[in-house]
Amino acid sequence: MSPTGTASKPFGTVLTAMVTPFTAELEVDYDTAQQLAADLVALGNDGLIINGTTGEAPTTWPKEKAKLVRAVVEAVGDRAFVVAGVGNNDTRDTVEHAEEAARAGAHGLLVVCPYYSKPTQAGVLAHYRAVADATDLGVVTYDIPGRTGIQIAHETFLALAAHPRIVANKDAKGDVWAAQRVIQATGLPWYSGDDPLNLPLLAVGAVGCISVTGHIVADRIKAMIAAYNAGDVALARELNMALVPVTHGIMGRLGGAIMVKAALDLLGRVGGGAMRLPMVPADEATRVQLRADLIAGGVSF
Repeated sequence: MSPTGTASKPFGTVLTAMVTPFTAELEVDYDTAQQLAADLVALGNDGLIINGTTGEAPTTWPKEKAKLVRAVVEAVGDRAFVVAGVGNNDTRDTVEHAEEAARAGAHGLLVVCPYYSKPTQAGVLAHYRAVADATDLGVVTYDIPGRTGIQIAHETFLALAAHPRIVANKDAKGDVWAAQRVIQATGLPWYSGDDPLNLPLLAVGAVGCISVTGHIVADRIKAMIAAYNAGDVALARELNMALVPVTHGIMGRLGGAIMVKAALDLLGRVGGGAMRLPMVPADEATRVQLRADLIAGGVSF
């Protein structure tokens, strides 16, 4: 049984892009992943992204990815959406990953814009259509030009929004005006994919966020979004301001995967620790600063 979404919020409101736990021998730790997933749902997440960038997906193998999706779906049941990251710069490979994720029980697919190759916008459109046609699952496009080298253009979004299985976008472009224009033109459900812009994107029509800091503060992000949606903008602003040190500590230095694993480890929670190369854990000086940032942001130790 899967959770029930709506057209306006197809995969819930607060989703965390979950880290992939590894053993000391750098094998995927599926038992710990299940515990972490359950912890994240208890903290307030109604969705989880598995096998994304924060999950170190470039370093995990297809069989590991599928097994991880199955494990997390089993752990959370119908309490949260499980959206599988399947994107690659090879369309055929992305389609195969999408099909495998569907067989593993994913509720949706997160598909990053093809990276490195820098295809034309016609190629981007064809890529997404091919993936969306491959399964019955809803697709979340993922626009993050800082990593991919290209953006999804406005006109491409207009075409993508017409596809019945392209149901949302994860926005890490850093351009609130561009987001506003697409939302106004298409009504495509919009998720902030950049924690520093969660509140600004809500202000122009986002329905929720796909977060990294949600590992630690999903409950507070959920409260911020609820306040904004209830019309209490002043409270939403206050709650968002209180999160600034946490957001800076996790997102403003070495990148989400490194810092959030360090944060989980500092807090004595499951999911922190080992990383597969080329990612390496935060050093001690960075961990000391991160602890100070978390405390400044109201995180209890």
